Amino acid sequence: MVPRTGRRMEVSGGSRGDIMAAHLVKRCTCLLREAARQAPAMAPVGRLRLARVAHKTLTSSATSPISHFPGSLVELVEKEQAFTPYVENQVDHLIKKAARPEELLELLGGSHHLENNHAALVLIRLSHLLSEKPEDKALLIQDARFQKLLCVLSGQITSVWHGTLSRLLRSLYALGLPRTSKELQSVEQEVRWRMRKLKYKHLAFLADSCATLSQEQHSQELLTELLMHLERRWTEIEDGRTLVTIMMKVGHLSEPLMNRLEDKCLELVEQFGPDELRKVLVTLAAQSRRSVPLLRAISYHLVQKPFSLTKSVLLDLAYAYGKLGFHQTQVSQRLAADLLSLMPSLTSGEVARCAKSFALLKWLNLPLYEAFAQHVLNRAQDITVPHLCSILLAFARLNFHPDQEDQFFSLVHEKLGSELPGLEPALQVDLVWALCVLQQAQEAELQAVLHPEFHIQFLGSKSQKDQNTFQKLLHINATALLEHPEYSGPLLPASAVAPRPSALDRKVTPLQKELQETLKGLLGSADRGSFEVATQYGWVLDAEVLLDSDGQFLPLRDFVAPHLAQPTGSQPPPAGAKRLAFLRWEFPNFNSRSKDLLGRFVLARRHILAAGFLVVDVPFYEWLELKSEWQKGAYLKDKMRKAVAEELAK
Repeated sequence: MVPRTGRRMEVSGGSRGDIMAAHLVKRCTCLLREAARQAPAMAPVGRLRLARVAHKTLTSSATSPISHFPGSLVELVEKEQAFTPYVENQVDHLIKKAARPEELLELLGGSHHLENNHAALVLIRLSHLLSEKPEDKALLIQDARFQKLLCVLSGQITSVWHGTLSRLLRSLYALGLPRTSKELQSVEQEVRWRMRKLKYKHLAFLADSCATLSQEQHSQELLTELLMHLERRWTEIEDGRTLVTIMMKVGHLSEPLMNRLEDKCLELVEQFGPDELRKVLVTLAAQSRRSVPLLRAISYHLVQKPFSLTKSVLLDLAYAYGKLGFHQTQVSQRLAADLLSLMPSLTSGEVARCAKSFALLKWLNLPLYEAFAQHVLNRAQDITVPHLCSILLAFARLNFHPDQEDQFFSLVHEKLGSELPGLEPALQVDLVWALCVLQQAQEAELQAVLHPEFHIQFLGSKSQKDQNTFQKLLHINATALLEHPEYSGPLLPASAVAPRPSALDRKVTPLQKELQETLKGLLGSADRGSFEVATQYGWVLDAEVLLDSDGQFLPLRDFVAPHLAQPTGSQPPPAGAKRLAFLRWEFPNFNSRSKDLLGRFVLARRHILAAGFLVVDVPFYEWLELKSEWQKGAYLKDKMRKAVAEELAK
């Protein structure tokens, strides 16, 4: 009994083993067939290469770091190799070597027979040869041989490979085939039928083609379908090269798609090198997408990894961070330090770009900005006015005064003396305003922009840009009135300096609301103070009070107020009376990681002081430390007493 049972078990086990082996062989065969289908395009290769591809398919290895990737989807798709089921023949070689369209069209006659992908490859090559010859494209479309080529393509369309099909559609768009072309519509329809089978990079390539090369309605409908598939299949992206390229070229076409790509970036960001991080940041900046989680992740890797950053990468990173207004102290410090070491190799254009980027970032690195000023002095003869303008505006934004101030501004006035009238009007105002901020404006420059024939173009304009420019004209006018006693005119008319409704149409901040409530409690009566006071100088006071010689509040409406565009009251203030202006300073009013005000707000404070006010500064960092209403009231009382005491001590 025992031996029989043993033999029966042995036979049974052997049968079961044979069945399992058969299943395993069948499974491996399927996987190898799939690997062959996805393998890169080349002539038949040996078993070693196929084994490598099969191993890649089985392991789905996509964890190796990326050192370089192409900058466009065209390059990404064209460099991709696709499995070739046959050895290339003479026609394939002739298509690749053709240097003139005529050589390709001659393939349609004679002994040559176009089969498989040949017609599609000829059209792709034609598009490449005529990429910069639009006049020849129109002649080509009328050529009878070209029409015959399209007919051949129609018969072969179902046998065109996936990768070639995507390049073919782009080529037809580039050649400018008419909307009514049946061949073009046939290719688009073939793309629709194969959409589920196409690789993700091919879908992205086609979407980019539809968006950039064709504005026809049927192409836009195809684009909508492609974007829908890209949004659904975003998890198929496995490498950063494809991800970054798709984000750069296609991400802007769809908000949901861009959200998915940002999520994928967070997943793969550890694989990125400095060039990939740069491209992602520049893409976000170009689309003004302030994706905080992704920006934090990129900043972390820039700080933690020992990347060697080239000059172009540093400039792009500074631009992107500045454009997005994303402050990361360690990144800003590294960018400034690395750029400072490269200063001798920077051109004037790169210096201007760098200064503008750090100004947008509100990051004042004194050694770096001193180097900018020295660069201008060293290249005084070669630096152009546009570059000088960018550097000057950056200095004004950060209220930076170089050590060699006299030499620097002598050069600025010399350069602008003859060039200023020829610049764009808005830029002229910006430059004179910047000189006002830095206390370097000259009478001739003030007169140039305050002349009626010049400023009339900005009066009554409804555009936001012109309104911002006119606001700066008000500040320039105030500079001429308050800081240049020798100035003889012209000035803006009284009707122009009247506050506009938009000057007070601003969202109330928590600090502003709390300051007003605390002051109202201290005043006790509504006529003892004014809030949101729009002055003729283009600045708005948070609050204004008038104190007599004993420090008691006086009713404002009874006394003349020369700082208003439409003065109220008839009585002069009593002897010893003092006007106090409350100015709150929010977090965005300061340089990054600093208690120094930006140039615009330094100018505002100077003007209010020059107008006869005592300024009560209320910075956010002091106000946030006050917890109770009693503390806030006591803080304002102490501030007012100090302002009066400092005035008496002068």
